[in-house]
Amino acid sequence: MSQQEDDLRALAKIMDLLRGLSIILVVANIYWFCHDIIGNWQFDPQTMKILCNLNEGGGLFSSPWSSKWWTLLFLGLSCVGTKGVKNEKIQWIHIWIFLSTGVALFFLNWWMPGIGWHLCYIFTTIIGYILMLIGGVYMSRMLKNNMMDDRFNEENESFQQETRLMDNEYSVNLPTRFFYRKKWNKGWINIINPFRATIVLGTPGSGKSYAIVNSYIRQQIDKCYSMYIYDYKFCDLSIIAYNRLLCNRDKYKEKYGIQPKFYVINFDDPRRSHRCNPIHPAFMTDISDAYESAYTILLNLNKTWVQKQGDFFVESPIILLASIIWYLRIYENGKYCTFPHAIEFLNRRYEDIFPILTSYPELENYLSPFMDAWQSGAQDQLQGQIASAKIPLSRMISPQLYWVMSDSEFTLDINNPKAPKILCVGNNPDRQNIYGAALGLYNSRIVKLINKKGMIKSSVIIDELPTIYFKGLDNLIATARSNKVAVCLGFQDFSQLERDYGKPEAAVVMNTVGNIFSGQVVGSTAKTLSERFGKVLQKRQSISINRQDVSTSFNTQMDSIIPPSKISTLTQGMFVGAVCDNFDERIEQKIFNAEIVVDADMVNEESKNMRPIPVIHEFCDENGNDCMEEAIKANYDKIKADVKRIVTEELARIKQDPNLSRYLKS
Repeated sequence: MSQQEDDLRALAKIMDLLRGLSIILVVANIYWFCHDIIGNWQFDPQTMKILCNLNEGGGLFSSPWSSKWWTLLFLGLSCVGTKGVKNEKIQWIHIWIFLSTGVALFFLNWWMPGIGWHLCYIFTTIIGYILMLIGGVYMSRMLKNNMMDDRFNEENESFQQETRLMDNEYSVNLPTRFFYRKKWNKGWINIINPFRATIVLGTPGSGKSYAIVNSYIRQQIDKCYSMYIYDYKFCDLSIIAYNRLLCNRDKYKEKYGIQPKFYVINFDDPRRSHRCNPIHPAFMTDISDAYESAYTILLNLNKTWVQKQGDFFVESPIILLASIIWYLRIYENGKYCTFPHAIEFLNRRYEDIFPILTSYPELENYLSPFMDAWQSGAQDQLQGQIASAKIPLSRMISPQLYWVMSDSEFTLDINNPKAPKILCVGNNPDRQNIYGAALGLYNSRIVKLINKKGMIKSSVIIDELPTIYFKGLDNLIATARSNKVAVCLGFQDFSQLERDYGKPEAAVVMNTVGNIFSGQVVGSTAKTLSERFGKVLQKRQSISINRQDVSTSFNTQMDSIIPPSKISTLTQGMFVGAVCDNFDERIEQKIFNAEIVVDADMVNEESKNMRPIPVIHEFCDENGNDCMEEAIKANYDKIKADVKRIVTEELARIKQDPNLSRYLKS
């Protein structure tokens, strides 16, 4: 400690000596160039002799600038070695003001002695020197380590991200910009294995669809995927898929030997909608298929039932509807096995439908609880069971919905190598509860049909997932990777998934997904994501200031690489997340925090040239007049007539059979 103090004293003396030399040079400069006003002082001859010798030896006073450069050198050296009391209020702007003003006054007065402005020269030289001295002293007092420059810890929480483009026949690659080492860098998010499923999170307006979902559609169609798209705000995604497919039909034909077909399910506009029966008898091989269809449709209509699975008044309507669906499957070889026929059959009198259903051995055990209640006179219980099915399903009685779902113009095996398809189903935010229930049937059937061996690569894109109940979603994510099914799910927050799917199933979905993107999210979702991304070793600095010195200490600690507060305040277009890799395609830095770069010019050009989804059904009579309403109404009436005739014929058959007539009540 004593040695250190001695060194500091020695350094201070050297600095004082240098500063003294600079002052002597200033005085000598004034004495030399302003000699005319000094007069014949007593020490003048000796002083002038010394100065003349210095001038002859090194030209120190050959011009007003010569000695001033030496003055500036000594002054600068003295200021560099001076340790002043630190003051965090001093900023560079103050230092530059003093230094620039001082240098201007000190050096730019060289012409004054030549015209006799000696006093002005003395004044400006002294003031300039004092200002430079103050600027130098301020530099020694300035706090060099200003931690407030990074008050939000941006530098500590930035990290190197992937800059390589890793492309393969399945990948989705998104260009990015990320901040690292105080500058913006170009990078890539490489989803090289989309078959391990992807989640896209973000509050409304965070850029989920624009930056990610739309890019998924474009790139996967470019790479010849078959595709199923749930378009919540029809036709935002569908029109992109349609126009992208038009540009890539030849690629599909070259790869699969056949061009894919584009299909649309749209209840709002039957003209631009194909017809498809989601419970087509060809794909109903067992009564369990009927149960799954009934389960899906009723849980979509009553999302609170998801939390009450197994309850008596939840399972009863599901069993009843499943029995009706399977009955229509086995009646006349499935000729009337459509969802509209099932709704109409359910709405017949229960005195008619129970004997008909029970007359088939395959359904007798299914219907035994209802028959027991009926035969024992428990009318209140029976009415409650039936009403639990009738009331929600009655909301779906719509001629337009009946039209779309009562016939099949295509099958739902979208990844069939002999008939690849791009299928878009459209919802409407104003009618999402009704349409979402019907579309849930398509979802459940597609999940079973595409998750098979020997099919082509396919993609399932569900935007705004909580608006529909997707039966079997967790199983699809967990098992479809080997069958090359890429799942992309978009929604706003984990709490939505927990509310509509229940905590157990929501947790399975969240924990089995391999690729995750998140825009701005808040609360528990932000905290969960931050924990998923993990921690990193961060450098911490602390500064202690006293009158004599500044002490700086550094330490390291593990902290969140992307804290919840940062996820909660992300700018539109900025996303955090993580991707997965393959055995032969390693990604060292899987986590990202970057802005996804979208080629706005390309998007605008594409939007200008987009062709609308074509009209599929013209609905014109022989004279060319529009007859859509008449055709849809005729289909609606035909379904009701079909069910009425089925009931009449079946009751007549039961009456004529002595073994079955016991089911009829007089």
